[in-house]
Amino acid sequence: MTLLPLQDAQSRLLDLVTPLPCRAMPLSECLGHFLAADLRARRSQPASDLSAMDGFAVEGGGPWRIVGSSRAGAPYAGALASGEAVRISTGAAVPDGADRILIKESAAQEGTALSILRDAPAAGRHIRRAGFDFAAGDTVLRSGAAVTPAAIALAAMAGHSQLPVRRRPIVAILESGDELSSDPESCSAYQIPSSNGLMLAALLSHLPCEIRRIGPVRDDHESLAAALDEVQDCDLLVTSGGASVGDHDLVGPALEAWGAATKFWRVAIKPGKPLMAARKEGCVIIGLPGNPVSSFVTAYLFVLPAMRALLGSASPLPRPLLLQTTVDLPATGSRREFIRARLTDLGAMPLAEQDSSALLNLTRADGLIERPENCAGVKSGAHVPFYPVQNGAIA
Repeated sequence: MTLLPLQDAQSRLLDLVTPLPCRAMPLSECLGHFLAADLRARRSQPASDLSAMDGFAVEGGGPWRIVGSSRAGAPYAGALASGEAVRISTGAAVPDGADRILIKESAAQEGTALSILRDAPAAGRHIRRAGFDFAAGDTVLRSGAAVTPAAIALAAMAGHSQLPVRRRPIVAILESGDELSSDPESCSAYQIPSSNGLMLAALLSHLPCEIRRIGPVRDDHESLAAALDEVQDCDLLVTSGGASVGDHDLVGPALEAWGAATKFWRVAIKPGKPLMAARKEGCVIIGLPGNPVSSFVTAYLFVLPAMRALLGSASPLPRPLLLQTTVDLPATGSRREFIRARLTDLGAMPLAEQDSSALLNLTRADGLIERPENCAGVKSGAHVPFYPVQNGAIA
């Protein structure tokens, strides 16, 4: 069977995803979502001319007489006449009649008399003009933009208490395998702890979603059919294990019996070749390999983009950095490779152990070096795509 190139597989997967319905949500609950519509400012920021420094609001070159003060939230009442000045604090409204700010350090003051000590300010100096950040009616955030902490602050400053976002997806994570034990502290020599479900749930936890973990489920048709009956209302089903070609890899047949239509299977990547995508009515299904590193890499490349697409992201696929490799990298074969690597002062350093079951080195990796299929070797110092995957840097 011909392996599907990565970009084709990702494109086909995203074609299966329809963004979820939109709803208005309070700003305090929007972190991690994506905007479902353009956001226009309801007010200008700043709404009036403000001082950028502590000092005096003045007009012209002086000298002046101090006639009052303007503080943030308590503006000077009235306009300045020629030769008058107002003591002003950072963020305070600049009174009418003033055209510059004489900063405190440049001022000479005796009682109410004020003159310039040094560094005479030019007209407009140290004034933040009304609307300098944005004006009422401006589009401040585009549809599909990530709702970050800065975006939440911007939305509030623009006069919004709610944002239009998609509802939270329901995600089911189903682990299968006779060898899996649900209790890491009680595992026979013929079992392994069921770690993939925990890992995948943690990988998704920074996105707003409801996660249901199912399993581990035994490798037989009856057990898998019973497990699938539990996920009828899910928007995304992620399976781990049972996606390859062995006699006991029954996830594919179980999904077909459940009514899911397989859209593609097997992708030209390393690790992670036996990846499958399917759909049943409104549920998108992604079948991941069982080896932990393969499961992690394919979740990064497929599950996270599918989740972002469900939430309405304008750019759901991960974007790499360009970093120097610290060692020579050999030519690649017919599959695109994702190499676990650490960050150093000199760039990205591949880890020695790249086996798809090696979790220890996955925890030591800061990211993945991407090597295209059928690519010539490169020398140390060459720039290579690098995807950060640890410490929350998984966008």
